[in-house]
Amino acid sequence: MNLFYSPGACALASQIALREAGLNFELVKVDLKAKEYSGGDYKKINPKGYIPALQLPNGHLMTEGAVILQWIADQVPEKNLLPKFGTMERYKAMEWLNFIATEIHKGLGSLFGGAVMNEETKEQIKGKVQLRLAVLNNHLATSPYILGENFSVADAYAYNVLRWTGLVGVDTTQHAALQKFMTAMSERPTVKEAVAAEGIRL
Repeated sequence: MNLFYSPGACALASQIALREAGLNFELVKVDLKAKEYSGGDYKKINPKGYIPALQLPNGHLMTEGAVILQWIADQVPEKNLLPKFGTMERYKAMEWLNFIATEIHKGLGSLFGGAVMNEETKEQIKGKVQLRLAVLNNHLATSPYILGENFSVADAYAYNVLRWTGLVGVDTTQHAALQKFMTAMSERPTVKEAVAAEGIRL
C-alpha cells in the first residue's frame, strides 16, 4: 500500500492509524503546491489533487481521510480501532469523525490561507473554531479518548488537526482537556513514529 502525504498535513492521521493497525505501507511524499510526487503528476494518481490518498495493492485508490480511517480500522477488527459496523457505537464514532472533518479540520485548515484574509474574517473563523473546540474539550473532560477509555482512529484524526492550532494562531490554553489529550497522544509510540517519518515535530 502507498500512503500519499505531505509533511504535517492531514495524512498524518491515516499514517498513525496504519501503524496502530500493524499494516504494511509505504509513504509517498507529495508536493501539494506543484501537485507532483516522485512519479510525476500527482493528479494522475488523485484527480482531487490533495491528500491523504491510499493506494491499495490492487491499484484501487481511496481518498477522504475520514473514510480511509474507517477502512483501516475495518481491516483489523481485533484491534478495536472503531466499533463494529452497523452498531450504534459505530454511528457515534462516524458522528465524531464527521464533526472533526467538517467543523474542526475545515475551520483550522481555512486559516492557512490567512494571508489573503482580512483580520475581521480571520477572527470570525477563529471564533467559530473556538466554539467547536469547546465541544470537543467538554467531551474529552469526561474520558481520555473520544470514544471512551480506548484509543480509536478518531483520536488520530483529532490529534492531526489539533496540531495546527499553534500554526494558525488559535489559542487552546483555555481547553485543559484538549491539552491533556494532546500530551497523551504525543506519547503514543505510533504517533512518535509517524511524526518522525514525516520529519515534523511532536
